Amino acid sequence: MARKKHPPISDEDREVIGSLLRDVRKASGHRSVESAATTEGCPASRQTIYAYERGGLVPSLPQFLELIEFFVLEGATIDARPEQDLRVLGVAAVTRALSLPAYHVTEAMDLIARMQPDHRRKA
Repeated sequence: MARKKHPPISDEDREVIGSLLRDVRKASGHRSVESAATTEGCPASRQTIYAYERGGLVPSLPQFLELIEFFVLEGATIDARPEQDLRVLGVAAVTRALSLPAYHVTEAMDLIARMQPDHRRKA
């Protein structure tokens, strides 16, 4: 069976995803992409992070989550926002990303709702 063709990711979704990554990176104390990419344990290269932040590439959901986790839990510098603020920003970024059409989570939730069994007994 042929795969269903999905529409391309919108420019707006690309911009939002890039902005979320950039905001969390900066909040973690990395003023530049170079600083983040050269930090031990960073899960992406400088070029990749630039491409994500500028909307040229869209990270898969696991890649997005990995970068947010790195910035919030592993790669924060001494110049980072207070830990609680950074964590809240990370949660907000993930929540916002999950609501974007680019990651199809809302479509999955809609499908789950439509597939729920009818709990009313039929006589």
